[in-house]
Amino acid sequence: MSGTILITGATSGFGLATARLFARDGWKVIGTGRRADRLAALAAELGQNFHSMVFDITDEAAMASQFAALPAEFRDVDILVNNAGLALGTAPAPQVPLKDWHTMVNTNITGLLNITHHLLPGLIERRGVVINLSSVAAHWPYAGGNVYAATKAFLRQFSLGLRSDLHGKGVRVTSIEPGMCETEFTVVRTGGNQDASDTLYKGVNPIMPDDIANTIHWVATQPKHININSIEIMPVNQSFAGFQVHRDS
Repeated sequence: MSGTILITGATSGFGLATARLFARDGWKVIGTGRRADRLAALAAELGQNFHSMVFDITDEAAMASQFAALPAEFRDVDILVNNAGLALGTAPAPQVPLKDWHTMVNTNITGLLNITHHLLPGLIERRGVVINLSSVAAHWPYAGGNVYAATKAFLRQFSLGLRSDLHGKGVRVTSIEPGMCETEFTVVRTGGNQDASDTLYKGVNPIMPDDIANTIHWVATQPKHININSIEIMPVNQSFAGFQVHRDS
């Protein structure tokens, strides 16, 4: 099985690992991202079966312009992997700058909706696959998660709703919901604090980008009559804790 896959946020983490895996498997790969230098390096690595689209996922006009310039051999997208997303900050809601909330909503929700809506007609025509990268935060709240967790809950519910709306069209839709994964996620979330990231994942034996890439590949290559609705994945060393309780003095 092969075809064309479009991966948003292909410059690092899950997106980068997924681009490499599908390219090795003989797929044409379209990678999107803001960092042109990283996409150029990936193009040099993967060769002629890779095409980069440089734009910010929140910029609808830039996205449309990149699609208009897409070479003919990459236009028939069979799989959309909505991977681009971020969290900003770990502070409780009253202390979070409003602009950080807006950035998370615009990136994790609005940008994803823009590209999904653009590709849906072709995905319906080709009975394609939509894979959305959600999070265990869609199910399990934690202090400081606030809007990030809410965007991932939206993404899970959007996946289910999209699947319902596409009933009978042959399009498969999956929400993949990872727990602790060691990528650039925490570095971005903490404003570039690599030490914070190293401390968070130390001794955890966390999920790695290749683990999620392999999961995406497995979902995408199931028989066409099989839909994986959702997958929640955690490292063995991560599980569940009790509720927090405040006691009045």
